[in-house]
Amino acid sequence: MMAASQPLRRDKSATAAHLKADLARTDTSSGLRQLQELLDVVLNPENPAADTEALDWCKCLIAGGEGFEEFCKTVRSYDNATLCGLVWTANFVAYRCRTCGISPCMSLCAECFNNGDHTGHDFNMFRSQAGGACDCGDGNVMRESGFCRRHRLRTGENVPSIPRDLLLMSEMVLPRFILCIIQYLRDGYVEQDTAAERDLQKVLQQLEPQISFLEELTKMGGAMRTVLTKILTNQQTFKELSMGQEENLYAKKNYDKYLSALKNSGLVSVEEKAQGATADVSVGAEGGAGALALLGTTAPGSPDESSKEEDPDSGQSVGQRKRVKLSSSTKDPRIIESLKHKCFLEELLFWTIKYEFPQKMVTFLLNMLPDQDYKITFTKTFVQHYAFIMKTLMKSHESDTMSNRIVHISVQLFSNEELARHVTEECQLLDIMVTVLLYMMESCLIKSELQDEEHSRHVVVNCSEALLKNNTYWPLVSDFINILSHQSVAKKFLEDHSLLMLWMSFVSFFQGMNLNKRELNEHVEFESQTYYAAFAAELEACAQPMWGLLTHCKVKETQEYTKTVVRYCLETLQIWFDAIGFIDEPSPNQVTFHLPLHRYYAMFLSKAIKCQGLDLDSLLPDQEMLMKIMVHPLQIQASLSEIHSNMWVRNGLQIKGQAMTYVQSHFCNSMIDPDIYLLQVCASRLDPDYFISSVFERFKVVDLLTMASQHQNAVLDSEQERPMLEGALTFLVILTSLRIHLGMTDDEILRSEMVSQLCMNDRTHSALLDLIPENPNPKSGIVPGSCSFEEMLSAVADFKAPVFEPGGSMQQGMYTPKAEVWEKEFDPIMVVLRTVYRRDVQSAMDRYSAFLKQSGVHTGNPWPPYKERTPLHPCYKGLIKLLHCKTLHIVIFTLLYKIWMDHQNMSEHVLCMVLYLIELGLDNQVQDNKEDEEPCIEEHCHDSWFPGTNLLSNLHHVINFVRVRVPETAPEVKREAPPSTSSEASSYGQNSRRLTGNWRENLREAQVFSLVAERRRKFQEIINRSNTEAAQVVRPKSSSTRWVPPGTPPQLVTEILEIRESMLSLLIKLHQKMSSRQNSLSASWLEDMDTSRHAHGDGITAIERILTKAATRSCQIKRSIQDICGKVCPPVPPKKNSPTDKKAMDKEERRQRARERQQKLLAEFASRQKSFMETAMDVEPPDTEAAMDLGASEVMESEVLYDCVICGQSGPSTEDRPTGLVVLLQASSVLGHRCKNKEAKKLPTSDEEHIYPADTCGVAHDVRLTLMQRFFKDSSCLQSVSIGWDGGVYVQTCGHTLHIDCHKSYMESLRNDQVLQGFSVDKGEFTCPLCRQFANSVLPCRPGRSTEAGAWHAPTNKKMCVLVKEVEDLQDKLGLFPTETNLSKEMELVIKDIKNTTQKKYMDYGKNPASPDNDFLFMYSVARTNLELELVHRGGNLCSGGASAAAKRSCLNQLFHVLAMHMRLYSIDSAYNPWTRLTQITQNKEADFDDERPEVPMLFRDVPSLLIIFVLTMPQPLRKEHFTCVVKMLYNLQFIQAVAALSTRLSPEERQAWSTSGALKKNAANADTSFEVLLSHAIGELSTDKGVYDVNAEETSMLSSSVWSPQSIEFSLQQFCLPFLRLSCLLQHHLYGDNLTGCSEEEEFSSLAVCLGLLPSAPQPSNTVHSASCLEWAVSAFDSVTQWCAEVRGLTHMQAEQSLTLLDQDPQWAASRLLQLPDNYNIIFQYYHRKACTSCKKVPKDPALCLVCGAFVCLKGVCCKQQGVCECVSHSQHCGAATGIFLLINASVIIIIRGHRFCLWGSVYLDAHGEEDRDLRRGKPLFLCEERYRVLEQQWVSHTFDHINKRWGPHYNGL
Repeated sequence: MMAASQPLRRDKSATAAHLKADLARTDTSSGLRQLQELLDVVLNPENPAADTEALDWCKCLIAGGEGFEEFCKTVRSYDNATLCGLVWTANFVAYRCRTCGISPCMSLCAECFNNGDHTGHDFNMFRSQAGGACDCGDGNVMRESGFCRRHRLRTGENVPSIPRDLLLMSEMVLPRFILCIIQYLRDGYVEQDTAAERDLQKVLQQLEPQISFLEELTKMGGAMRTVLTKILTNQQTFKELSMGQEENLYAKKNYDKYLSALKNSGLVSVEEKAQGATADVSVGAEGGAGALALLGTTAPGSPDESSKEEDPDSGQSVGQRKRVKLSSSTKDPRIIESLKHKCFLEELLFWTIKYEFPQKMVTFLLNMLPDQDYKITFTKTFVQHYAFIMKTLMKSHESDTMSNRIVHISVQLFSNEELARHVTEECQLLDIMVTVLLYMMESCLIKSELQDEEHSRHVVVNCSEALLKNNTYWPLVSDFINILSHQSVAKKFLEDHSLLMLWMSFVSFFQGMNLNKRELNEHVEFESQTYYAAFAAELEACAQPMWGLLTHCKVKETQEYTKTVVRYCLETLQIWFDAIGFIDEPSPNQVTFHLPLHRYYAMFLSKAIKCQGLDLDSLLPDQEMLMKIMVHPLQIQASLSEIHSNMWVRNGLQIKGQAMTYVQSHFCNSMIDPDIYLLQVCASRLDPDYFISSVFERFKVVDLLTMASQHQNAVLDSEQERPMLEGALTFLVILTSLRIHLGMTDDEILRSEMVSQLCMNDRTHSALLDLIPENPNPKSGIVPGSCSFEEMLSAVADFKAPVFEPGGSMQQGMYTPKAEVWEKEFDPIMVVLRTVYRRDVQSAMDRYSAFLKQSGVHTGNPWPPYKERTPLHPCYKGLIKLLHCKTLHIVIFTLLYKIWMDHQNMSEHVLCMVLYLIELGLDNQVQDNKEDEEPCIEEHCHDSWFPGTNLLSNLHHVINFVRVRVPETAPEVKREAPPSTSSEASSYGQNSRRLTGNWRENLREAQVFSLVAERRRKFQEIINRSNTEAAQVVRPKSSSTRWVPPGTPPQLVTEILEIRESMLSLLIKLHQKMSSRQNSLSASWLEDMDTSRHAHGDGITAIERILTKAATRSCQIKRSIQDICGKVCPPVPPKKNSPTDKKAMDKEERRQRARERQQKLLAEFASRQKSFMETAMDVEPPDTEAAMDLGASEVMESEVLYDCVICGQSGPSTEDRPTGLVVLLQASSVLGHRCKNKEAKKLPTSDEEHIYPADTCGVAHDVRLTLMQRFFKDSSCLQSVSIGWDGGVYVQTCGHTLHIDCHKSYMESLRNDQVLQGFSVDKGEFTCPLCRQFANSVLPCRPGRSTEAGAWHAPTNKKMCVLVKEVEDLQDKLGLFPTETNLSKEMELVIKDIKNTTQKKYMDYGKNPASPDNDFLFMYSVARTNLELELVHRGGNLCSGGASAAAKRSCLNQLFHVLAMHMRLYSIDSAYNPWTRLTQITQNKEADFDDERPEVPMLFRDVPSLLIIFVLTMPQPLRKEHFTCVVKMLYNLQFIQAVAALSTRLSPEERQAWSTSGALKKNAANADTSFEVLLSHAIGELSTDKGVYDVNAEETSMLSSSVWSPQSIEFSLQQFCLPFLRLSCLLQHHLYGDNLTGCSEEEEFSSLAVCLGLLPSAPQPSNTVHSASCLEWAVSAFDSVTQWCAEVRGLTHMQAEQSLTLLDQDPQWAASRLLQLPDNYNIIFQYYHRKACTSCKKVPKDPALCLVCGAFVCLKGVCCKQQGVCECVSHSQHCGAATGIFLLINASVIIIIRGHRFCLWGSVYLDAHGEEDRDLRRGKPLFLCEERYRVLEQQWVSHTFDHINKRWGPHYNGL
């Protein structure tokens, strides 16, 4: 030990270098010894695992003295791998390209995908569910053309060979390192029962660094992987190290732990198949560990096993029945020996499984896969442990996670055909898989209750077991499906008969599972949801492997396989029938939807006929077996009908769920399609009369099929009769017309599926893909999205691009059927078959009739069109016999008669289906008529009905008399019986006499034909051909007793009806009845028939079409038709019919009248609504409400009336009972986000790009105010600017008014309303009671009069100086505190609401927050914000003029009154009144105020703010002349500001030039209205003594390279003054109701100047308008300018450049824009989805982007939560004043946050088919949809998110 401890003291790298040198010598013994001693100390497993010292040592030793990083680099340079092999875990974003993939599981990492060329390929991005690995470079899984640049070059092949000494140390050190890990794992493992999960987790956590280190090694590339493979697979090393040396006690104990763990793994009894143990001993006997490890601790079926497996809580779990154990007779126990591990890899995998697949271990094992030797050994090891994996999985508590990890590994191994075949041959992979699956299912079997409950020997899986409920079996099944997709493996499976038998017994576990028993008395108390598990199990465990096998049975050469499968299916079915004790009748009131054996049989049959040219009869069993086979599928069809007829309603909703799932698109082609096909096969081979009567009996409508008008039904209530009859007929139509498996090609099938889905509704591309049933096996023919799909889609449908309704509901791109599809291909039968919801059938019919109306083909209510069918495959010709059998014809005749006679429970649908059947019969004639002539005994009871079986000849056969059994009460009883030459009666009750053998005599008397008896007899005949007494034998297990009606039979009487009709005559009479004309068909109508118009129409058309068809096919029929039409006699009803006839007429008339009444009402309602809408839109333009409190006596006054939308009264708003406008107050930062630049900013998509917010309006105003506050008096600053650019309050209304007291009670009722609302009543939110628009406050309307243009409106000719003085006096009038009235209270409340709308920080800008100045500033800024926003909504200018829609709904007038009332409370000290400084020359008073800061100079003040202050602080209402005066004075100031700002932009030379040129004109007459003079004067004033301009002249000259011309100066002055003019004009519009005139943009200045009275209204040619000509001075212009410039010059403590900044203000801003997004979504996604968050430095789970400012935030991230508010919400508060627009990177959708609510807005990125891809589920490439983005921007700017988006929810600060 001493020797070893010395190196420990030396530093590690020196030791490592020394040892490496020793080992490099030829004699390595001393080096070896030293190394081993060192490792004994360093890697002593008794040290705690968390100690990292050992790791550091290993790193140093392996690197042999150099730095570990350097070493890694060196090794990487020798990397010879040609595969990428990057391993990822769940949730990683990867790509799949179907064009390049050979295996459907192929996947690529983003890097390889982007470096490969996949343009135009069918690829998608996906989020990995279970983890995976990149296949780039692997030619077995994908085509080489898809490799990326790096792996296409095969760079690995020319890498230099690696120097031997580089990895020398690794080879020595790593075996010990790996052993050390294994020893830790052995040590930490405690058996499941004692250990809690967390103990295992703890062990794993401690080992984290060690396993990560192994992972690092694998990433060094091929060279290092080779070394690791050698170590992991070397059996010698394992032997030497694994058990430990004798003297080492610890190692011994450790090894024993391992052995005991191995024993407890339940892998003791291992069975081999006989052939397995022969040749390949190394794998067979030991290595494969008995390919078929059959896993019980003791012999497989022993009793103690079952007790161990019992569910701990089986006591109370619902529906749990005793599990059944099978003795596994199929396998023979041969070798009993435990798993033997022979190398590190095997033991590592063993522990990986034991510890339930820790992620790190899985990743390490997978990272090694690019090494081929490793891959093969690992796969064999995995297979060898397969059974053990299953055991662990079943016990695991975390089976979901574990399943994902298992599949993560297995999909990498089994997707490779080469490898799968190899393992199948070497390790009996198939045997293992099937056995493991069988074993797994055996753990949850129960006795089947189907059929004969007591004696049933059949067992089925119990769907309520966790194993099925949680889909625990899916990893194993998915592996099985995966390997069956390889042809070589599937063939092996199909050739191995014993395996097939095993598989069939596995499938039979699912046959008849989840049995439903109809509840007859009370509602079931617990609705079990086990059916999910049952359907999933059948689809995944039975159907998908079946589809997998079917793909390999496509050609003639594989006939044998199909025959074998079919044979085994039949054998297994026979076993099943025997086991459930089935004879001939299904048990009543039971149904199971799960018959996988039937479906296997059906699908292999279909494949054999369609693709392999086999003869159907060679694959069919005898008649008796066919009769049995048809029973259960038929039972399902009848039950579907029962469920839809509400007969199963007591079983709860889940039974409907089953009926829907059975036909749903993912299941239908594995369930209902094979079932119907199987029934078609049975029907084509069995006696048609037997089959038809079976159908009616199963559907329980036998009793209904009587000619009597009343009957008793033993098994149905009368309201169920109609739907059941419709169901039976519809089923027959489907059965005889569906051709999916009977001769349609794949393309035709795809086409008809597509058409039927599109006819139900327009569909998006992805919905259509999802709805078209395709083989669940991914390798099968039509892959969705393949060319055939796209071509077919463009052939049958037109694309409707997404449209945008102004309401903002986002449409997606839809496909809609082409017109010719409606015309020729719409197939209602297919629609009925494929609808999950019954309403879809109706929807298809509605769309069809809309199409016919529109194209003018048919205007009424059309009937489902009849569609010609694809010809039948010759094998199935027998199916046509169904349409030509007497039983069906009797039923048709009876139904036609009943409909004509208006018997109850008939319906249009019944008639429609009956006609459909007749037409099908006419279109499908039986070819060979030999059968008809053969005298055969079976027809002995129909002869007197119809002469033969052919429909054509039976159509015109007249039936004279029919004997029926009717209740005594029936109307028929009263009649005399006609002579006894009657034909037989069609009553199908059991009460009739049974038929006896000597039927010739019976014919003479009238006999009774009974469907049921008939069917029973047929069945007998087939069964006991030899028995002559056939007709008398009744089988013991028959249900004949069931059909006897309850109660006593005697009240049935036999009556004979006189009919004298044929089917033809009934059809013609029905035609008359439907067209309600006596002679609707003239005798010659056939000649003038126009057949083309027959395709579409109603019942009348359908009858005509049938008659025409029949007539063309037989002359005799043609004659009969003419005869009947010639007679044209009114129907001969039975005696009782006259009242009903009258009734029917009355009914019709009554209906007609009701219809007219309804029309009238509707029309009246519509006109009311229209007038209401008109008034609602024009709430009288608000200006008219601007009333006066000056009782100007000369004005005629009429008060404005308001309608309250709650109480409906109309009246004025009064002080006591004020009326208010419904308003929504919201804080807005839209104005603050405006920039100078019209172009939107670009969203950064790389690290080089950035967004700077410094140039936005909000920032600019903040900077300006802060600068002012440094130098000037605070109170003065706060009147020189406006705030509210960020966080200003915007007020909008829907225009409806209500009494404020009504509103209060309305809010009270909302508060008590428990319904979940999308808004918060406590925050004062509500929806307008009339238009439901969102609102949160009420703005009181001032009582007042609407004034005609009166004195205060009319212009007066007072001089300017007089007006100026008047304005000054008005300003001095103090505001009176209003008396305390309801109105004033409400006004105060609304101000409070306004203040609460925005955050504190957006209101406090003063130095001392409580000062009234702050309040004053906030008030007038609210007015400013609303005016500015209205300008923005009008497009930024007033060119459009007119009272826009926005103005009609504007509430500015009321808002001004409320604000004015509050602002009048603050008076401006006259000494500081800006008005005086505008209009007078004042003496310098500076000396007195030295201590105080100066006032803000006039030239720095914001002119629009002054305007609003003046208007709001003067007594209301203001005379218009005063308003105009104020505007004129302020315009002067604005103009001089423009001149001053302009002067700062000139270069010194230009300034000099303009100064001199202007000075020359100073004495001209119009000097004070000439910009040149004023400019030169201002320049002169500003540059005297310490001038403002002496900054650094170089800079300015740099800026203005252009030379200023008079035109450009004039233009820039106008632009500078325009914002002020627009605002004044808008204000004037709202105060006085002046109209805004529209104009072109060039004329905007002059038009506004005229409107404001700055220019005389004489229109001038636009070019002559000069901005200066609008000036009108109250005092000398030059004096004013001098005074204003002096204020600026006199600022001693300001630097010149700061003055310049304040002077050079630019009031022009471009409209707010959202960021400009890249066209392709992938650019955003790739950059942001891995980007780390700026604040928490982690990659967010849900990253989001603010589309207003580009900030990158964590959605819902707890990491960035501050004060309980998540990042998105807090960002929305400071970026948008509580409005945020975020793009969720991982979902491609946009969410809007508005205050405390949020909503999903939708996506602005759509795929090629105009569809959103929320959550990127489909992963198709997405492109920016400009229109949607504009809609989003529009809603943001116009603040209409709340109104347009409907689905809001609270976010509780959690976003």
